[in-house]
Amino acid sequence: MGRFITRRLLLTVSVLIGASFLIFAMVYALPGDPIRALAGDRPLAPAVVAQLRAQYNLDDPFFVQYIKYVGGLFQGDFGSDFSGRPVLDTISQRLPVTIQLTAVAVIFEILIGVTAGVLAALRRNSFFDNLVLVSSTLLVSIPVFVLGFVSQYVLGYKLGLFPIAGINEGWYSYLLPGLVLASLSMAYVARLTRTAVSESMAADYIRTARSKGVGYSRIVTRHALRNSLIPVVTFIGADIGALLGGAIITESVFNIPGLGRAIFDAVQNQEGAVVVGIVTLMVFFYIFFNLVVDVLYAFLDPRIRYE
Repeated sequence: MGRFITRRLLLTVSVLIGASFLIFAMVYALPGDPIRALAGDRPLAPAVVAQLRAQYNLDDPFFVQYIKYVGGLFQGDFGSDFSGRPVLDTISQRLPVTIQLTAVAVIFEILIGVTAGVLAALRRNSFFDNLVLVSSTLLVSIPVFVLGFVSQYVLGYKLGLFPIAGINEGWYSYLLPGLVLASLSMAYVARLTRTAVSESMAADYIRTARSKGVGYSRIVTRHALRNSLIPVVTFIGADIGALLGGAIITESVFNIPGLGRAIFDAVQNQEGAVVVGIVTLMVFFYIFFNLVVDVLYAFLDPRIRYE
């Protein structure tokens, strides 16, 4: 297990370098001049423009800019935006907000998705089973920004059940955007759980356990559910990394000052260092949680070994 984790961590370095290169290249390829966008309607003096372009290495060729950026990364310097603020300060301020939003979304995803999937599997072809299938299909079909605006208008504005925007009310402010962010994942988790538990309940070892007089609840929780969790855990583990980086739309709709909103603003302003720094961090989270999932396999299924 130790050698497996070490190999995966060494591969993570190469993946992060490759990801940062691709992200840097895409930001570099964006049309327009970021200095002119920074100036707005009032043009800057030529001397100021030249100073800013030299300060942020904008006149250097692409590979020279990237090498300088990577050199700064190895020294712990993620660069700074055009206002002079270090990217690490932006990350340290906004990362806790995105983590809280993601945590709420994952809780909804696990509690609602897994519970609905298990109950649907145990009541195949019932009204509840059909309800889960129809509702999950509906959630998959509706774009997140549409669901966000509708829930914000109905549950927040009309009924007044949740705050409409911002994070001024603490954890309560994250409930509605967390539910919206988790909606697509909940649908997939419910369907995955339903399929996996249904297959497990029809397996030979379940019939053997029943013939031995094992209780129904123990069969479901100890045998069927545990053996069905590997595909579900795989999806949830990968989804945590995706939720951390994919909250751009949700954070924009609900005006939440997280990393997703920071990426959106940085792309608009062509803040290359901000985009590359935050997205590279998201890639690290994605790889890390996939490694955690691989380690969890050995605990869920003793037959899995990595040595």
